[in-house]
Amino acid sequence: MEQQEDSMEKTIAPAAGALQGIRVLDLSRILGGPLCGQILGDHGADVLKVEPPAGDDTRAWGPPFQDGVASYYHGLNRNKRIQFLDLASTEGREKVLALMAQADVLIENFKIGTMEKWGIGYEQLRERFPSLVWCRVSGFGADGPLGAWPGYDAAIQAMTGLMSVNGERDGGPLRVGLPVVDMVTGMNAVIGVMLALHERQRSGQGQLVDAALYDSGISLLHPHAANWFMDGRQPQRSGNAHPNIAPYDVLQTGSIPVFFAVGNDRQFRLLCEHIGCAALAQDERFATAGQRSIHRDALKPLLEEALAAFEGDALATELMGIGVPAAPVQPVDAALEHPHTLHRQLRVRMPGYQGVGAPVKLSRTPATYRHAPLTPGDSFE
Repeated sequence: MEQQEDSMEKTIAPAAGALQGIRVLDLSRILGGPLCGQILGDHGADVLKVEPPAGDDTRAWGPPFQDGVASYYHGLNRNKRIQFLDLASTEGREKVLALMAQADVLIENFKIGTMEKWGIGYEQLRERFPSLVWCRVSGFGADGPLGAWPGYDAAIQAMTGLMSVNGERDGGPLRVGLPVVDMVTGMNAVIGVMLALHERQRSGQGQLVDAALYDSGISLLHPHAANWFMDGRQPQRSGNAHPNIAPYDVLQTGSIPVFFAVGNDRQFRLLCEHIGCAALAQDERFATAGQRSIHRDALKPLLEEALAAFEGDALATELMGIGVPAAPVQPVDAALEHPHTLHRQLRVRMPGYQGVGAPVKLSRTPATYRHAPLTPGDSFE
């Protein structure tokens, strides 16, 4: 365990990240914008987060709390320094304009029209700050039939079809159990910022990066959208099963549920041989991927009958060893404490803080963790 702890800690020391020298003014709150700012900060950007006098709403999204601030906030705001400004006041706007003049990137997710009301919107300021990359995270974008509407993750999941395909086949629509739309929007915002910074090297000009939750929700519909484009059939809920592939589902073993992701005929043959039912791979109902998908309802009980003789954890390890994707269904604590999680430096510890580490690994300029959440600051370093 000591060796694993060392692996978990070793990227915390200050180092030059890929975005060293990039200054980010993070005016956002809640999730999508703050996640974008945290990712940029993890990779070396100098991020200054400006919060209203009452603080980011997520400070109250608990329990649990640490010193009165919720875990939700802590999970999205490391590698930033924070200060409090009231942008509705003349003094607050003057200070934020001074910070904009120093920044390379601005992130904001105010309701469309709010910054314009204050006289500090993108169109009002783009000539004053021509090189600034302005990242706007919003619910639906600024125009169109739903333009300027406020957006919330669960509502977007409902509107974009994600809930309609999530859940058990005989159950009702179900929200994905984490804020997937908000998080993907934050990641798409990072992609947009990086594209704009790259283009700025040629033109010297900034531009508006428009990252909308609605767009991200629609973008997540694969393969359901691709299926619908091709055959026009309404996608349905399939529980843990895949709409196109079988067996690609949670199956019960003799001990625990295990997820099997059998994507081709070779993997299916290896699975059947390993669990003692090789004849299934020769059955014309199951011999090809297409036939297995069609006859999935007949296949699942036959596989579970054979799997009842196996202990799930050991079986999953054995199958992965021979090239058959399989994994035990683990709770969150087991996933976060897994030796491979520690080896991949996906646990971060700083004084008074623990969090999930950066998922993108760069060989020369890795992510670093320099500022715990709530580190004060009033200017760029």
